[in-house]
Amino acid sequence: MKIELERVAPMEIERRSFEIITEELPHPIDEALAPIIKRVIHTTADFDYADNLCFSEGVLDKALAAIREGALIVTDTTMAMSGINKKALASHGGEARCFIADPDVAERAAANGTTRAVAAMDKAAEIDRPLIFAIGNAPTALVRIYELIREGRLNPRLVIGVPVGFVNVVQSKELIMTADVPYIVARGRKGGSNVAAAICNALMYMLGR
Repeated sequence: MKIELERVAPMEIERRSFEIITEELPHPIDEALAPIIKRVIHTTADFDYADNLCFSEGVLDKALAAIREGALIVTDTTMAMSGINKKALASHGGEARCFIADPDVAERAAANGTTRAVAAMDKAAEIDRPLIFAIGNAPTALVRIYELIREGRLNPRLVIGVPVGFVNVVQSKELIMTADVPYIVARGRKGGSNVAAAICNALMYMLGR
């Protein structure tokens, strides 16, 4: 069998990838949401996200406004934080943080008998600035965000709920979609830190690199 490679210049690989994604989409998608859906597919090579990604009403305007106001993006893993384009975020006065490895978070988790992900969300809830949560790994973090919202202790500008896995993953995503806050959720079991970062980056690229 003869294998033929596409001849694509290094600087054109991403553009060509998005052309292929557009050609192979299983069905038309909302043009306003396309930059996010396509970037997640680009990150994962998984076209299921054309159906799995769910968006609350008006979420794009609300999310972009939060970024323009210098939002702090809180992640549940250092991997998600590492994948976020810090330069693009800083250009709007924002930053990305992950508290999971902070000593005070470990102490709080041990004292309260919770996961560090839960303790990290408690710490984030104490910060007085626009908050975006990008959760790609820990459903316990997503559940805690839901609880903090219900308790009136947290009012996030956006929750990106894309934890991956099996235990309480589906349930945590369904909960956050009932919390009456702006959300972007990957319904079902699929997700990951790379997906959380990809959604953050897609939002920033919509504002201009």
